[in-house]
Amino acid sequence: MMMNTEEICLLLKQNESALLELYKTSGQGFWHTQPQGKWKASQHLVHLVQSTAPLVKALGYPSFILKWKFGTSNRPSRMYDEVVSRYHQKLAHARDMVSPFSKNMPDPEYQDAPQWFAQFTALNDKLIKKSKKLDETKLDKLLLPHPLMGKMTLREILMWNAYHTEHHLAILKQKYSNSNS
Repeated sequence: MMMNTEEICLLLKQNESALLELYKTSGQGFWHTQPQGKWKASQHLVHLVQSTAPLVKALGYPSFILKWKFGTSNRPSRMYDEVVSRYHQKLAHARDMVSPFSKNMPDPEYQDAPQWFAQFTALNDKLIKKSKKLDETKLDKLLLPHPLMGKMTLREILMWNAYHTEHHLAILKQKYSNSNS
């Protein structure tokens, strides 16, 4: 389905709420849970903050700067399901690569959790506010680079960002909740 700005913003907020609810109801033990060879549960939140911040910053630039720096799309935006599918394909091919987000990954203490929650919520709120100001046609015309996916339209990268939170929420529920029991 092709999502409009309102639908994307709603999904961003829903996924944020679900993620923060998991952390808050799971407690301190969950925050420090770390399956073999994986990030700690806390580091998933750090990663989401680190990956959302550049998008928020980019959306703060005037459209002509984005157009000049990254160009315009010569194709229609992909549907949400296509973005998700493409992300999974890229992840499968990149399994052995080291993510730029993995280097020097902070390891926050549990007492810092409220600050990380607040930072993630603030970034998400800014992303939603900036997204709502964008013209629907610009969403399908302007491009931004993604470190794994390449150039994406603004609509695609916003849908990806909403899915990205959902993706990490699913990982946390599957791999971390079980090892925290």
